[in-house]
Amino acid sequence: MAPPPPVPAPSPTPDPGRGGVRVQLSGLRRTFPGGLTVLDGMDLDVAAGSFVALVGPSGCGKSTLLRVVAGLDRPDAGTLTFSPPLDHTPGARTPIAYVFQDAHLLPWRSVLDNVALPLELAGVPTPERHASAQALLKEVGLGDATSRYPAQLSGGMRMRVSLARALVTRPRLLLLDEPFAALDELTRNRLDDQLLALWKELGMTVLFVTHSLSEAAYLAERVLVLSRRPARVMLDRHLVLPPERLPALRADPGFAREMGLLLQALEQGEAA
Repeated sequence: MAPPPPVPAPSPTPDPGRGGVRVQLSGLRRTFPGGLTVLDGMDLDVAAGSFVALVGPSGCGKSTLLRVVAGLDRPDAGTLTFSPPLDHTPGARTPIAYVFQDAHLLPWRSVLDNVALPLELAGVPTPERHASAQALLKEVGLGDATSRYPAQLSGGMRMRVSLARALVTRPRLLLLDEPFAALDELTRNRLDDQLLALWKELGMTVLFVTHSLSEAAYLAERVLVLSRRPARVMLDRHLVLPPERLPALRADPGFAREMGLLLQALEQGEAA
């Protein structure tokens, strides 16, 4: 009897979006000790490769939501799924990177070695990880600062190092928790432009928490305005703005119109 024909290998799962992942939250609930409920029945569907901003009153649950998505906190109820599923096997593209409001750089390591740290922890050989770190530092305008140390950098430069460190592993999902909040307006605007350029180049999904409506409208394709805790979505707005964001956009009437809609929803969320 002839042997059965070989079973063809399954086709690889297509990678939707531009290299990012779809993030889906359903019925998410998070209550802290003492009975403080921050998230209660939160539903959210973020398309792969999209840039979504989260705005809302202080303490409404924006950072908690980000931490749950990152796996740094666990919900009390609900589901969180990623499509395609995140791959944590050695050598795979890093699933998630997180940028905090503080740069959290290691003061005893040079700029180059700070950026290369995630690759070092992953076992990447020194020449390879330094080459990748050097390339990212050049992308954020710090190619000539590789041998400097954090204490020798301005606040804006430290945040650029932190951003480069997050992106050096080419994550599929980038989470940012008010990373530019402490910077002056000009520095913040420059970093916004650099972040947009890197998002377009690397194609990851981005969730960006900010208190600035102007920053949210300038950066994001979609903005979610949240209420006071427990957070509810007051407005889910796909911005009617050009896909190419240039500094002149901030003076455009269409930009002002979008800002007005976001502000109205934020005021309603404050009063809720």
